[in-house]
Amino acid sequence: MRLPANAHVAVVDGERFLLMRNCGTTAEPKLELEAEPSLEETNKSAGQREHESEHRRWGEPHDRAAHAAAVAEWLNHQVLTHRIEQLLVVADPETLGEMRRHYHKQTEAALAGEVHKQLTGMPGPDILKAVVAA
Repeated sequence: MRLPANAHVAVVDGERFLLMRNCGTTAEPKLELEAEPSLEETNKSAGQREHESEHRRWGEPHDRAAHAAAVAEWLNHQVLTHRIEQLLVVADPETLGEMRRHYHKQTEAALAGEVHKQLTGMPGPDILKAVVAA
């Protein structure tokens, strides 16, 4: 996958959120950590429509889904206030599925792509390799 210059990369799982940015070019991308935003996980209703057995798999019933919803809401705000123009989201499938339910239409339009992988514990160069390989 080609990562546009200055594109932001949100690396997310059910507990952690890193915001990175391509400080290089499209041909020679270079990821740098921009922030690890602090979130208010107020959307405790996220994921309630899921089946009860699904919740047992996630641990605490709504914590992971609430975190994913909070990340999506944070990203929506950044896109709507023009702080993020292009966005790539890297997340495990469950987190990504929950986030999609909360994307604003402008956030959907800003998406440069999605990578369905858990990479929050990886160093920046390994994240970049996974993105480029996707």
